[in-house]
Amino acid sequence: AALLEMEENKITLDSLEKGTDNPAFSSVVSPPFPSCWGTGAAQGSPANDVFQGEERLYGECDGPCSESNKERRREGKGRFFSYCRKALQPASKAKRFCKAHAKVLRMVVLGLLGVAYLCYFIAACWLNFQRALALVVMTAVVVFFICWSLFKKHCGAKVMMLLNPVWKCFQKSCLWLKWLLWVALLGGLITWLALDTSRNPEQLISLAGFCFLVLFLFACSKHHGAVSWRVVFWGLGIEFLLGLFILRTTPGIEAFQWLGDQIQFFLGYTTAGSSFVFGNTLIEEVFAFQTLPIVVFFSCVMSILYYLGVMQWLIVKISWLLQVSMGTTPTETLSVAGNIFVGLTEAPLLIRPYLADMTRSEIHTVMTGGFSTIAGSVMGAYISFGIDAASLIAASVMAAPCALAMSKLVYPEVEESKFKSKASICLSSGEEQNILEAASNGAAASVGLVANIVANLIAFLAVLEFINAALRWFGEMVDIEGLSFQVICSYIFMPVAFLMGADWADSPLVAELLGIKIFLNEFVAYQQLATYKKNRLSGLEEWDGSRKQWISERAESIATFALCGFANLSSIGIMLGGLASMVPQRKGDLASVVLRALLTGSCVSMLNACLAGLLHVPTEVGDCVSFLSTANFSSTSYTTYTCCKQLFASSVLKNGTVSFTGAWAGLAESVLCLTQCCGHYNHTSCLG
Repeated sequence: AALLEMEENKITLDSLEKGTDNPAFSSVVSPPFPSCWGTGAAQGSPANDVFQGEERLYGECDGPCSESNKERRREGKGRFFSYCRKALQPASKAKRFCKAHAKVLRMVVLGLLGVAYLCYFIAACWLNFQRALALVVMTAVVVFFICWSLFKKHCGAKVMMLLNPVWKCFQKSCLWLKWLLWVALLGGLITWLALDTSRNPEQLISLAGFCFLVLFLFACSKHHGAVSWRVVFWGLGIEFLLGLFILRTTPGIEAFQWLGDQIQFFLGYTTAGSSFVFGNTLIEEVFAFQTLPIVVFFSCVMSILYYLGVMQWLIVKISWLLQVSMGTTPTETLSVAGNIFVGLTEAPLLIRPYLADMTRSEIHTVMTGGFSTIAGSVMGAYISFGIDAASLIAASVMAAPCALAMSKLVYPEVEESKFKSKASICLSSGEEQNILEAASNGAAASVGLVANIVANLIAFLAVLEFINAALRWFGEMVDIEGLSFQVICSYIFMPVAFLMGADWADSPLVAELLGIKIFLNEFVAYQQLATYKKNRLSGLEEWDGSRKQWISERAESIATFALCGFANLSSIGIMLGGLASMVPQRKGDLASVVLRALLTGSCVSMLNACLAGLLHVPTEVGDCVSFLSTANFSSTSYTTYTCCKQLFASSVLKNGTVSFTGAWAGLAESVLCLTQCCGHYNHTSCLG
């Protein structure tokens, strides 16, 4: 029956060549072929059904017709694959065209995107230029670097050839020009310091502390005669200029304040995820659910930026600036620059292929960079405590050149480095296939960090409480009340805190924070600093009996910079474990330099704190008369406390009668304001 049906349908080679439909298939698959499925069609697909139908159809025939059936089956398959090839021809042509004109197409797409962004940029500036100011700055920075890259690529060699005679002439007279430049810089620095410190003499204490720490590190140097003073002076000079720009100039203050505000605003998006998972009650009341999700979010964002190449580009630019000015090798400079954004074990991953061949001095620099900075992920957690974001960012940026300088002071280079030229260094990108995988990997990688933070907090706080209980017990045996770990640290580090610029009254509390940071970790120390800051901003009394409840704004700034680093005893194991897993053959070298690196990293943070004390400008209180006259005394603030103290200082109690001097003399509101202040704070004037 099947043979008779085939003869009626007249399947011929001529009909196949002309492309007519094969009616023999209609008994197996009623609809025509929708498209071609390829040779690897899945089981159960229309193509497989067709071939199985053919096998059933031709399989029923035995004897002389079997060879003819096999030939017809091959012809049917050949027609099918020929049809597929014809159908795929347009796609193949399009693919070949895109390959042949890839450069032109890329330029066209980039041009269209550029035109679209230009239209958007013009519209944003036209509608509200003040609102678009941040967009203007970011666009200007990106355009500058793009133009610089194009200029260097197309005109760099020609410009270097033109400037070569000038450079040779400069080299001939380099010696006396160099000395003239150094003398001018030194004279300008001394003049500026004399004029600036004349208004605030306490700044000289911070300057003395800065000099003392540098001399102390030189005394601890491994090879005193091999110190490269160019690296030291350039590093300290860049650190000072960065601090001067960030802490003293209006553009620097506004730029970093804006950046800090944007980061705080950006981290606020964490609430969307954490509130969905944990609920609003937990994230508002429980520390772990409030702070630790920020670490997950920030880690995810950093992973995306690494996948896109943004972080690599930024790190290369910063390291180029440091390398050109200071003369350090590309490997150590890249690692230290990476530490501005990532942690002490993540930054060395940037130079992992080169760690095995690095000198001991370069390894010491890599470790120092890790100990003297904090990671961006935990920075987000500290910002959520209430620590000033601009100060944290400034501390991380300023630490990079200082870490390079002090590392080369403590462990100078006495070996021949294999990495003298930038061409020998190549930054690798991530292994992720797309941006979603990068985001997922970043979030997953943060789980270990979050667990580590939780475990350390539980363990260290419990151990601290146990140590304090033991110390109190031992102290009571000899009639010493209130002996604790914090009290011991306050005595040990009090001279250091005072040399950094903290007032003598604030020095014990700053010293406590330093001790907690070094012997426990900076997470616990920043928590305590946040408590002091909260007490000050809420307007609490400075002293509660013999206990100080908060520290001054200047001491807060100094402590913020001094605590900004991973230099604590627990980080030694993290550093050795991370680097030893990358280069197990260098375990001996790693162990031999880690303690020096820890000491250097601690001093780098303290040097930053000294600069913060030197460059700190006291906040202006303003007109207290107007403030207190219109203030709502249902709650207090630091401004309320300051103005009330000023009012107390202006009041004179004589024979039970209160009189006022200065700005408060003769004002009808003086007595009312004094009564309101006495409701919150204690003073002898309140007795009247």
